[in-house]
Amino acid sequence: MFDVEKIRRDFPMIVNNPDLIYFDNAATSLKPQCVIDAVTDYYTKHTSNVHRGDYAIAAENDRLYDGVRKIIAKLINCDPDEVVYTHNVTQSMNQIAWGLAHDFLKKGDVVLISEAEHASNVLPWFRLQQEAGIRFEYIPTDKEGRIHLEDYEKCFHEGVKAVSLAEVTNVLGSVQPIKEMSAIAHKHGAYMIVDGAQSVPHMKVDVRDADIDFLGFSAHKMCGPGGVGILYGKKELLDRMSPMLMGGDMNARFANDGSCILKETPVKFEAGTPNIEGVIGTGAAANYLMDIGLDHIHAYEKELRAYFCEKMQKLDNIILYNPDNEYGPIDFNAKGVFAQDAAGYLASKNIAVRSGNHCAKLLHNIIGTDQTIRASLYFYNTKDEVDRFVDEAKNINLENAVGIFF
Repeated sequence: MFDVEKIRRDFPMIVNNPDLIYFDNAATSLKPQCVIDAVTDYYTKHTSNVHRGDYAIAAENDRLYDGVRKIIAKLINCDPDEVVYTHNVTQSMNQIAWGLAHDFLKKGDVVLISEAEHASNVLPWFRLQQEAGIRFEYIPTDKEGRIHLEDYEKCFHEGVKAVSLAEVTNVLGSVQPIKEMSAIAHKHGAYMIVDGAQSVPHMKVDVRDADIDFLGFSAHKMCGPGGVGILYGKKELLDRMSPMLMGGDMNARFANDGSCILKETPVKFEAGTPNIEGVIGTGAAANYLMDIGLDHIHAYEKELRAYFCEKMQKLDNIILYNPDNEYGPIDFNAKGVFAQDAAGYLASKNIAVRSGNHCAKLLHNIIGTDQTIRASLYFYNTKDEVDRFVDEAKNINLENAVGIFF
Protein backbone atom coordinates (compact mmCIF):
# COMPACT_ATOMS: atom_id res chain seq x y z
CA MET A 1 0.00 0.00 0.00
CA PHE A 2 1.26 3.48 -0.90
CA ASP A 3 1.62 5.44 2.37
CA VAL A 4 2.88 8.96 1.70
CA GLU A 5 3.28 9.84 5.38
CA LYS A 6 5.48 6.79 5.92
CA ILE A 7 7.47 7.68 2.80
CA ARG A 8 8.02 11.23 4.03
CA ARG A 9 9.70 9.90 7.16
CA ASP A 10 12.39 8.36 4.92
CA PHE A 11 13.59 11.84 3.88
CA PRO A 12 15.70 13.79 6.40
CA MET A 13 15.20 16.99 4.39
CA ILE A 14 11.46 16.75 5.04
CA VAL A 15 11.85 15.71 8.68
CA ASN A 16 14.30 18.55 9.37
CA ASN A 17 12.29 21.18 7.46
CA PRO A 18 8.64 20.43 8.31
CA ASP A 19 7.41 23.83 7.12
CA LEU A 20 9.14 23.68 3.73
CA ILE A 21 7.02 23.02 0.65
CA TYR A 22 9.48 21.59 -1.85
CA PHE A 23 7.94 21.83 -5.32
CA ASP A 24 11.20 22.01 -7.28
CA ASN A 25 11.59 18.30 -7.96
CA ALA A 26 12.16 18.70 -11.70
CA ALA A 27 15.40 20.51 -10.80
CA THR A 28 16.52 17.92 -8.25
CA SER A 29 14.86 15.52 -5.85
CA LEU A 30 15.24 15.02 -2.13
CA LYS A 31 17.26 12.03 -0.91
CA PRO A 32 16.02 9.21 1.34
CA GLN A 33 18.11 8.05 4.28
CA CYS A 34 19.06 4.79 2.53
CA VAL A 35 20.79 6.77 -0.24
CA ILE A 36 22.57 9.02 2.25
CA ASP A 37 23.71 5.92 4.15
CA ALA A 38 25.03 4.28 0.98
CA VAL A 39 27.13 7.35 0.19
CA THR A 40 28.40 7.95 3.73
CA ASP A 41 29.23 4.25 4.17
CA TYR A 42 31.58 4.56 1.22
CA TYR A 43 33.34 7.48 2.92
CA THR A 44 33.41 6.00 6.42
CA LYS A 45 33.70 2.22 5.89
CA HIS A 46 35.07 1.28 2.46
CA THR A 47 36.82 4.11 0.61
CA SER A 48 38.93 3.14 -2.40
CA ASN A 49 39.12 3.59 -6.13
CA VAL A 50 37.58 0.97 -8.42
CA HIS A 51 39.10 -1.32 -11.04
CA ARG A 52 42.60 -0.51 -9.74
CA GLY A 53 43.19 -2.07 -6.33
CA ASP A 54 44.38 -5.52 -5.26
CA TYR A 55 43.07 -5.39 -1.69
CA ALA A 56 39.82 -6.44 -0.06
CA ILE A 57 38.13 -3.04 0.24
CA ALA A 58 38.87 -2.26 -3.40
CA ALA A 59 37.41 -5.62 -4.42
CA GLU A 60 34.27 -4.85 -2.40
CA ASN A 61 33.90 -1.50 -4.13
CA ASP A 62 34.35 -3.17 -7.51
CA ARG A 63 31.49 -5.49 -6.59
CA LEU A 64 29.23 -2.67 -5.38
CA TYR A 65 30.05 -0.31 -8.25
CA ASP A 66 29.65 -2.87 -11.03
CA GLY A 67 26.61 -4.34 -9.32
CA VAL A 68 24.67 -1.12 -9.82
CA ARG A 69 24.56 -1.91 -13.55
CA LYS A 70 22.35 -4.89 -12.70
CA ILE A 71 20.08 -2.68 -10.61
CA ILE A 72 19.70 -0.09 -13.38
CA ALA A 73 19.18 -2.89 -15.91
CA LYS A 74 16.27 -4.11 -13.80
CA LEU A 75 14.89 -0.57 -13.53
CA ILE A 76 14.70 0.04 -17.29
CA ASN A 77 14.69 -3.59 -18.55
CA CYS A 78 17.99 -3.97 -20.36
CA ASP A 79 21.22 -5.93 -20.03
CA PRO A 80 23.83 -4.72 -17.50
CA ASP A 81 26.45 -4.24 -20.20
CA GLU A 82 24.10 -1.75 -21.89
CA VAL A 83 24.38 0.59 -18.86
CA VAL A 84 27.05 3.30 -19.09
CA TYR A 85 27.84 5.55 -16.12
CA THR A 86 28.19 9.27 -16.93
CA HIS A 87 28.17 12.40 -14.77
CA ASN A 88 24.66 13.58 -15.72
CA VAL A 89 22.08 13.38 -18.48
CA THR A 90 23.87 16.26 -20.22
CA GLN A 91 26.98 14.15 -20.67
CA SER A 92 24.84 11.20 -21.74
CA MET A 93 23.12 13.20 -24.48
CA ASN A 94 26.41 14.74 -25.62
CA GLN A 95 28.02 11.29 -25.87
CA ILE A 96 25.09 10.01 -27.90
CA ALA A 97 25.14 12.99 -30.27
CA TRP A 98 28.93 13.01 -30.64
CA GLY A 99 29.06 9.25 -31.08
CA LEU A 100 26.35 9.26 -33.73
CA ALA A 101 28.13 12.00 -35.65
CA HIS A 102 31.47 10.21 -35.38
CA ASP A 103 30.34 6.70 -36.28
CA PHE A 104 26.81 6.64 -37.71
CA LEU A 105 25.82 9.88 -39.45
CA LYS A 106 27.24 11.93 -42.30
CA LYS A 107 27.09 15.51 -43.49
CA GLY A 108 23.58 16.45 -44.57
CA ASP A 109 21.81 13.88 -42.40
CA VAL A 110 18.91 15.22 -40.31
CA VAL A 111 18.00 14.79 -36.64
CA LEU A 112 14.43 15.58 -35.56
CA ILE A 113 13.93 17.45 -32.26
CA SER A 114 11.22 19.73 -30.83
CA GLU A 115 11.10 23.26 -29.47
CA ALA A 116 10.01 21.90 -26.08
CA GLU A 117 13.38 20.25 -25.40
CA HIS A 118 15.86 20.99 -22.62
CA ALA A 119 19.17 22.56 -23.68
CA SER A 120 20.88 19.20 -23.19
CA ASN A 121 18.85 17.82 -26.08
CA VAL A 122 19.21 20.89 -28.29
CA LEU A 123 22.72 22.32 -28.04
CA PRO A 124 24.58 19.08 -28.88
CA TRP A 125 22.68 19.01 -32.18
CA PHE A 126 23.32 22.72 -32.78
CA ARG A 127 27.03 22.06 -32.40
CA LEU A 128 26.95 19.13 -34.81
CA GLN A 129 25.30 21.29 -37.44
CA GLN A 130 28.12 23.81 -37.09
CA GLU A 131 30.97 21.29 -36.88
CA ALA A 132 29.81 18.28 -38.90
CA GLY A 133 27.06 19.58 -41.17
CA ILE A 134 24.45 17.36 -39.52
CA ARG A 135 21.18 19.25 -39.69
CA PHE A 136 18.30 19.43 -37.25
CA GLU A 137 14.62 20.01 -37.97
CA TYR A 138 11.72 20.62 -35.60
CA ILE A 139 8.70 18.43 -35.02
CA PRO A 140 5.59 20.59 -34.45
CA THR A 141 3.83 20.45 -31.08
CA ASP A 142 0.52 21.71 -29.77
CA LYS A 143 0.31 24.55 -27.24
CA GLU A 144 1.03 22.18 -24.34
CA GLY A 145 4.09 20.66 -25.99
CA ARG A 146 2.48 17.42 -27.10
CA ILE A 147 3.51 15.83 -30.38
CA HIS A 148 0.76 14.17 -32.40
CA LEU A 149 1.74 11.08 -34.34
CA GLU A 150 0.24 12.21 -37.64
CA ASP A 151 2.30 15.43 -37.50
CA TYR A 152 5.34 13.47 -36.38
CA GLU A 153 5.29 11.04 -39.29
CA LYS A 154 4.98 13.88 -41.79
CA CYS A 155 8.41 15.11 -40.65
CA PHE A 156 10.22 12.07 -42.04
CA HIS A 157 12.01 12.18 -45.35
CA GLU A 158 15.00 10.44 -46.84
CA GLY A 159 17.50 12.59 -44.93
CA VAL A 160 16.13 11.91 -41.43
CA LYS A 161 18.44 9.49 -39.63
CA ALA A 162 17.64 10.10 -35.95
CA VAL A 163 14.95 11.41 -33.61
CA SER A 164 15.86 12.87 -30.20
CA LEU A 165 13.04 13.73 -27.79
CA ALA A 166 12.24 13.98 -24.10
CA GLU A 167 9.72 11.37 -23.06
CA VAL A 168 8.38 13.91 -20.55
CA THR A 169 9.30 17.52 -21.24
CA ASN A 170 10.85 19.42 -18.35
CA VAL A 171 8.55 22.46 -18.36
CA LEU A 172 5.16 21.54 -19.78
CA GLY A 173 5.30 17.91 -18.69
CA SER A 174 4.12 16.68 -22.06
CA VAL A 175 4.32 12.88 -22.28
CA GLN A 176 5.28 11.80 -25.77
CA PRO A 177 4.17 8.39 -27.15
CA ILE A 178 7.73 7.10 -27.34
CA LYS A 179 6.89 3.49 -28.20
CA GLU A 180 4.85 4.51 -31.23
CA MET A 181 7.40 7.16 -32.18
CA SER A 182 10.20 4.62 -32.03
CA ALA A 183 8.32 2.25 -34.34
CA ILE A 184 7.78 5.05 -36.86
CA ALA A 185 11.41 6.15 -36.65
CA HIS A 186 12.66 2.62 -37.25
CA LYS A 187 10.24 2.18 -40.15
CA HIS A 188 11.99 5.14 -41.76
CA GLY A 189 15.48 3.88 -40.90
CA ALA A 190 16.13 6.38 -38.09
CA TYR A 191 17.53 5.91 -34.58
CA MET A 192 15.34 6.72 -31.55
CA ILE A 193 17.05 8.72 -28.79
CA VAL A 194 15.19 9.56 -25.58
CA ASP A 195 15.90 12.10 -22.85
CA GLY A 196 14.50 10.30 -19.82
CA ALA A 197 15.44 12.86 -17.17
CA GLN A 198 11.79 13.58 -16.31
CA SER A 199 10.32 10.15 -17.06
CA VAL A 200 12.56 7.52 -15.44
CA PRO A 201 12.09 8.97 -11.91
CA HIS A 202 8.30 9.06 -12.23
CA MET A 203 7.08 6.11 -14.30
CA LYS A 204 8.01 2.67 -15.51
CA VAL A 205 10.34 2.99 -18.51
CA ASP A 206 10.94 -0.20 -20.49
CA VAL A 207 13.56 0.34 -23.17
CA ARG A 208 12.97 -3.06 -24.74
CA ASP A 209 9.23 -2.72 -24.96
CA ALA A 210 9.57 0.77 -26.45
CA ASP A 211 12.48 -0.38 -28.65
CA ILE A 212 14.54 2.69 -27.75
CA ASP A 213 18.04 2.87 -29.24
CA PHE A 214 19.53 5.29 -26.69
CA LEU A 215 18.32 6.76 -23.39
CA GLY A 216 19.85 9.27 -20.99
CA PHE A 217 18.81 10.14 -17.43
CA SER A 218 20.23 11.48 -14.16
CA ALA A 219 20.36 9.99 -10.68
CA HIS A 220 19.79 13.22 -8.77
CA LYS A 221 16.26 13.59 -10.15
CA MET A 222 15.31 10.08 -8.93
CA CYS A 223 16.31 10.40 -5.25
CA GLY A 224 19.96 9.63 -6.02
CA PRO A 225 23.18 11.59 -5.48
CA GLY A 226 24.41 14.37 -7.71
CA GLY A 227 27.03 13.83 -10.36
CA VAL A 228 25.78 10.54 -11.79
CA GLY A 229 24.06 10.01 -15.11
CA ILE A 230 23.09 6.91 -17.02
CA LEU A 231 23.46 6.28 -20.72
CA TYR A 232 21.59 3.27 -22.05
CA GLY A 233 22.29 2.05 -25.55
CA LYS A 234 21.57 -1.13 -27.43
CA LYS A 235 24.68 -3.25 -27.11
CA GLU A 236 25.28 -3.57 -30.85
CA LEU A 237 25.12 0.23 -31.20
CA LEU A 238 27.38 0.94 -28.22
CA ASP A 239 29.91 -1.54 -29.58
CA ARG A 240 30.07 0.47 -32.81
CA MET A 241 30.22 3.86 -31.07
CA SER A 242 33.44 5.66 -30.14
CA PRO A 243 33.86 7.24 -26.69
CA MET A 244 33.86 11.03 -26.51
CA LEU A 245 36.30 11.07 -23.57
CA MET A 246 39.65 9.30 -23.40
CA GLY A 247 41.74 8.48 -20.33
CA GLY A 248 42.40 5.97 -17.61
CA ASP A 249 40.56 2.66 -17.15
CA MET A 250 38.71 2.78 -20.49
CA ASN A 251 41.70 1.49 -22.47
CA ALA A 252 43.24 -1.98 -22.51
CA ARG A 253 46.63 -0.67 -23.66
CA PHE A 254 48.29 2.02 -25.74
CA ALA A 255 51.74 2.32 -27.27
CA ASN A 256 54.41 4.80 -28.39
CA ASP A 257 53.20 4.67 -31.98
CA GLY A 258 49.88 6.24 -30.97
CA SER A 259 47.84 3.05 -31.11
CA CYS A 260 45.19 2.44 -28.47
CA ILE A 261 43.03 -0.58 -27.80
CA LEU A 262 39.85 0.20 -25.89
CA LYS A 263 38.13 -1.99 -23.34
CA GLU A 264 34.74 -3.43 -24.18
CA THR A 265 31.37 -1.76 -23.72
CA PRO A 266 30.39 -0.22 -21.34
CA VAL A 267 33.76 0.49 -19.68
CA LYS A 268 35.21 2.10 -22.81
CA PHE A 269 32.87 5.06 -22.23
CA GLU A 270 33.95 5.60 -18.60
CA ALA A 271 37.29 7.41 -18.69
CA GLY A 272 38.96 8.40 -15.43
CA THR A 273 38.07 7.89 -11.80
CA PRO A 274 34.27 7.83 -11.60
CA ASN A 275 31.87 9.11 -8.97
CA ILE A 276 32.07 5.83 -7.07
CA GLU A 277 30.03 6.84 -4.04
CA GLY A 278 27.48 8.46 -6.34
CA VAL A 279 27.06 5.31 -8.39
CA ILE A 280 26.64 3.21 -5.24
CA GLY A 281 24.05 5.71 -3.99
CA THR A 282 22.30 5.55 -7.35
CA GLY A 283 21.84 1.84 -6.88
CA ALA A 284 20.27 2.48 -3.49
CA ALA A 285 17.94 5.08 -5.02
CA ALA A 286 16.84 2.79 -7.84
CA ASN A 287 16.13 -0.02 -5.39
CA TYR A 288 14.17 2.39 -3.20
CA LEU A 289 11.95 3.45 -6.11
CA MET A 290 11.43 -0.12 -7.27
CA ASP A 291 10.53 -1.20 -3.72
CA ILE A 292 7.79 1.44 -3.62
CA GLY A 293 6.80 0.63 -7.21
CA LEU A 294 7.04 2.98 -10.19
CA ASP A 295 3.41 2.21 -11.06
CA HIS A 296 2.32 3.34 -7.59
CA ILE A 297 4.47 6.46 -7.83
CA HIS A 298 3.06 7.27 -11.26
CA ALA A 299 -0.57 6.83 -10.17
CA TYR A 300 -0.11 8.91 -7.01
CA GLU A 301 1.59 11.75 -8.86
CA LYS A 302 -1.11 11.78 -11.54
CA GLU A 303 -3.81 12.18 -8.90
CA LEU A 304 -1.83 14.84 -7.01
CA ARG A 305 -1.15 16.85 -10.17
CA ALA A 306 -4.83 16.80 -11.16
CA TYR A 307 -5.75 18.04 -7.67
CA PHE A 308 -3.15 20.81 -7.95
CA CYS A 309 -4.38 21.98 -11.37
CA GLU A 310 -8.02 21.91 -10.31
CA LYS A 311 -7.23 24.20 -7.38
CA MET A 312 -5.01 26.55 -9.39
CA GLN A 313 -7.54 26.95 -12.20
CA LYS A 314 -9.95 28.52 -9.72
CA LEU A 315 -7.55 31.41 -9.01
CA ASP A 316 -8.28 34.54 -11.04
CA ASN A 317 -4.70 35.81 -10.75
CA ILE A 318 -3.06 32.68 -12.19
CA ILE A 319 -2.38 31.69 -15.81
CA LEU A 320 -1.86 27.93 -16.22
CA TYR A 321 -0.04 26.86 -19.37
CA ASN A 322 -0.46 23.08 -19.19
CA PRO A 323 -3.55 22.12 -17.17
CA ASP A 324 -4.58 19.35 -19.57
CA ASN A 325 -1.35 17.37 -19.32
CA GLU A 326 -1.71 14.41 -16.97
CA TYR A 327 1.88 14.25 -15.73
CA GLY A 328 4.97 16.31 -15.10
CA PRO A 329 5.54 19.88 -13.90
CA ILE A 330 2.86 22.55 -13.67
CA ASP A 331 3.82 25.72 -15.54
CA PHE A 332 2.15 29.01 -14.65
CA ASN A 333 2.44 32.75 -14.18
CA ALA A 334 0.76 35.29 -11.93
CA LYS A 335 -0.96 38.03 -13.91
CA GLY A 336 1.00 41.27 -13.99
CA VAL A 337 3.93 39.86 -11.98
CA PHE A 338 7.37 38.96 -13.33
CA ALA A 339 7.97 35.23 -12.83
CA GLN A 340 11.05 35.69 -10.66
CA ASP A 341 9.24 38.17 -8.41
CA ALA A 342 6.35 35.74 -8.00
CA ALA A 343 8.77 32.93 -7.14
CA GLY A 344 10.45 35.27 -4.66
CA TYR A 345 7.13 35.89 -2.97
CA LEU A 346 6.54 32.14 -2.70
CA ALA A 347 10.07 31.70 -1.34
CA SER A 348 9.25 34.19 1.40
CA LYS A 349 6.51 31.75 2.42
CA ASN A 350 8.98 28.84 2.50
CA ILE A 351 7.83 27.44 -0.84
CA ALA A 352 10.45 26.23 -3.32
CA VAL A 353 9.69 26.54 -7.04
CA ARG A 354 11.71 27.54 -10.08
CA SER A 355 11.23 30.58 -12.30
CA GLY A 356 12.71 31.53 -15.65
CA ASN A 357 13.00 29.63 -18.91
CA HIS A 358 14.06 26.35 -17.25
CA CYS A 359 16.83 25.64 -19.79
CA ALA A 360 14.15 25.35 -22.49
CA LYS A 361 14.88 28.58 -24.34
CA LEU A 362 12.93 27.69 -27.48
CA LEU A 363 9.73 27.02 -25.55
CA HIS A 364 8.54 30.62 -25.87
CA ASN A 365 7.69 29.78 -29.47
CA ILE A 366 5.06 27.37 -28.13
CA ILE A 367 3.60 29.12 -25.08
CA GLY A 368 4.17 32.75 -26.04
CA THR A 369 6.26 33.79 -23.02
CA ASP A 370 9.87 33.15 -22.08
CA GLN A 371 9.54 33.41 -18.27
CA THR A 372 7.30 31.15 -16.20
CA ILE A 373 7.04 29.58 -12.77
CA ARG A 374 7.40 25.81 -12.57
CA ALA A 375 5.98 23.75 -9.73
CA SER A 376 7.08 20.13 -9.93
CA LEU A 377 5.77 17.42 -7.63
CA TYR A 378 7.13 14.08 -6.50
CA PHE A 379 5.69 11.10 -4.67
CA TYR A 380 6.56 12.51 -1.22
CA ASN A 381 4.49 15.66 -1.75
CA THR A 382 0.95 15.84 -0.36
CA LYS A 383 -2.47 17.38 -0.90
CA ASP A 384 -1.95 19.35 2.30
CA GLU A 385 1.13 20.95 0.72
CA VAL A 386 -0.89 21.71 -2.41
CA ASP A 387 -3.58 23.39 -0.30
CA ARG A 388 -0.99 25.52 1.49
CA PHE A 389 0.62 26.39 -1.83
CA VAL A 390 -2.68 27.50 -3.37
CA ASP A 391 -3.50 29.59 -0.30
CA GLU A 392 -0.29 31.55 -0.92
CA ALA A 393 -0.54 31.58 -4.73
CA LYS A 394 -3.87 33.42 -4.60
CA ASN A 395 -2.06 36.31 -2.89
CA ILE A 396 0.57 36.77 -5.59
CA ASN A 397 0.21 40.28 -6.98
CA LEU A 398 2.62 43.06 -7.80
CA GLU A 399 2.25 44.77 -4.43
CA ASN A 400 2.92 41.61 -2.42
CA ALA A 401 5.74 40.44 -4.69
CA VAL A 402 7.57 43.76 -4.45
CA GLY A 403 6.70 44.10 -0.78
CA ILE A 404 9.06 41.31 0.27
CA PHE A 405 11.99 43.62 -0.53
CA PHE A 406 10.82 46.47 1.71
